[in-house]
Amino acid sequence: MTDFSAPGPVQFTDAVVTVVGARVVGLSASAALLARGAKVTLVDRYDDEVTTARAAQAAAQGATLRLGDDETLPPGTELLVVTPGLPPTAPIVAAARAAGVPIWGDAELAWRLRAPLPDGSYAPWLVVTGTNGKSTTVRMAEAMLKAAGKNVAACGNIGYPVLDAVLRGQPDGSAAGEAAETGAGSDDPFEVLVIELSSYQLHWSSTISALAAVVLNLAPDHLDWHGSYAAYTTAKGRAYENCQVAAVYNAADLETVRLVEEAEVVEGCRAIGFTLGAPGLSMLGVVDGILADRAFVEDRRNNAAELGTVYDVEPHAPHNIANALAAAALVRAYGVEPAAVRDGLRAFRPEPHRIAWVATIDGVDFVDDSKATNPHAASASISAYEHVVWLAGGLAKGADFDELVERHAKRLRGVVLFGAERHLIAEALRRRAPEVPVTDLGVAGPERAAAVMAEAVRTARAMAVSGDTVLLAPACASMDMFTSYGERGDVFAAAVRELKAELELSAEDGE
Repeated sequence: MTDFSAPGPVQFTDAVVTVVGARVVGLSASAALLARGAKVTLVDRYDDEVTTARAAQAAAQGATLRLGDDETLPPGTELLVVTPGLPPTAPIVAAARAAGVPIWGDAELAWRLRAPLPDGSYAPWLVVTGTNGKSTTVRMAEAMLKAAGKNVAACGNIGYPVLDAVLRGQPDGSAAGEAAETGAGSDDPFEVLVIELSSYQLHWSSTISALAAVVLNLAPDHLDWHGSYAAYTTAKGRAYENCQVAAVYNAADLETVRLVEEAEVVEGCRAIGFTLGAPGLSMLGVVDGILADRAFVEDRRNNAAELGTVYDVEPHAPHNIANALAAAALVRAYGVEPAAVRDGLRAFRPEPHRIAWVATIDGVDFVDDSKATNPHAASASISAYEHVVWLAGGLAKGADFDELVERHAKRLRGVVLFGAERHLIAEALRRRAPEVPVTDLGVAGPERAAAVMAEAVRTARAMAVSGDTVLLAPACASMDMFTSYGERGDVFAAAVRELKAELELSAEDGE
């Protein structure tokens, strides 16, 4: 029997492994384990046509399928591999614990399956986690590393499985088509990985040893999954465990400072801070608009390296500058030169639905930040503007909105609410900002979601005055009315453009 409890490389030949979830991550894990001689059972709660079609790939590779039951542990299981969304309270997890069966997530499995590069070294991991800004920071770091000429993958909780990135170039490795997805032009192994890890993935990890890691910020999120804020922060803090070179923290967020102080890191690993103010020793920060590094320079007491300016960051909202500094700290720990940091920032373009300007109508900017799916993200977004008509609501995920509303009450010209748990925001507004006008549009099914959003856009325009920003930063998840935050943002942008076209046509008819 294989000993999965010990750290380090593992032999999977004839090991009996159960993988939960017949989707991208589960299929990736199943394929990797089967290629190494494991006996894999793939389980999934659904037994419908779509799931069966997905699982057929694993069956063809040799996996045993058990669809329609993801609660009972298959007999003889020596290792349970769970996909990120499976909560720690799941029955199959409880059964594995009761039986003494180790439980790994996909990131832990990827770490155990690493293979050496041609020179005998291993591709270092630069790990990014936090409540908000993870994907942007990962992509910024990726752009900096590409500017330095590195063969890099941005992977993890951003759509490209970390397993596929780790296995790329191995004879029995990665999934077909990965080169196209990553933009790489060959099957050569990646030199370095920038990995976004969610609190879910970190919860199931234990031996990962990143070269550098950052917890960007912390605020209550996913409490329905973790059970408490303490459990959530503990999971995030695992990013720092066994860190080798740099444990990067946010000087403005004392929780991240605490996690660094409590982490068991490799001897010689340094605590590196980032701040929007002037940097102290072993920190990155901003001096007269210049991004300055006083951490990875000689004689850092008297010198600093210029990494670019705030205008190299797009958009240069405060929280996005913080993301850029965090990304720079990671790649500087890896050894990237200042010029590549600057060039990477200049080449970087934010992904959709992240503080994305849509249109200006009668002097009012309409901005899509549908990715702001919790109060912390919405707060950062609102902070970027002087006066806001705020579009908010959806699924609250156990969040509280009082602090957000109290902090930004003076910025709010008005609020338009929609979605299943909008009443929680409405109650916070009544308690903390009773003077702010609020329009409640209710909740609708997917068939009426576009109509509600169109009404929200028109209502917001009527509330706004020239110079204001109509901001979609819902502070909630989207799945009550939309399939994703992306669809929600797309529907908002379409409604704005339709209103703009309608008003322009009306103006022409009046001439």
